[in-house]
Amino acid sequence: MSNEKPFPEPTPVSAPFWNALRESKIKIQYSPSSDEFVFYPRLLAPRTLADDLEWREISGLGTLYTYTVADRPTAPPWSDALPQMLAVVQWDEGPRFSTELVDVGDLELTVGMRVEPVFCDYPDRDITLLRYRPRAL
Repeated sequence: MSNEKPFPEPTPVSAPFWNALRESKIKIQYSPSSDEFVFYPRLLAPRTLADDLEWREISGLGTLYTYTVADRPTAPPWSDALPQMLAVVQWDEGPRFSTELVDVGDLELTVGMRVEPVFCDYPDRDITLLRYRPRAL
């Protein structure tokens, strides 16, 4: 069994999201039929099932909705990355995003705090991951 960390594998549906991250931008889908942003990437709009989803750039700014500090590895590949600060961020545009917090100590975390995106490049994997840190004032 390998202890190498797994990385996301973009699909045809999710590729615009991953491509935007490589450019330090965040693009998610917007549904005109429901007048709301949508995340995770999909083919049809939730609730309306309309085929009207379009990709739009968002700021990526948000609020820390919830978090947990994992003092034990969540899986063997993360045994050298402790503590792991796992979080859900509510984007200002609406949807929630599961992520990891960086550049912050666990005692500094507060539900409701403002956070900003951090683009973490992995050139050897040709992917950029989206993480979050407390927003600089």
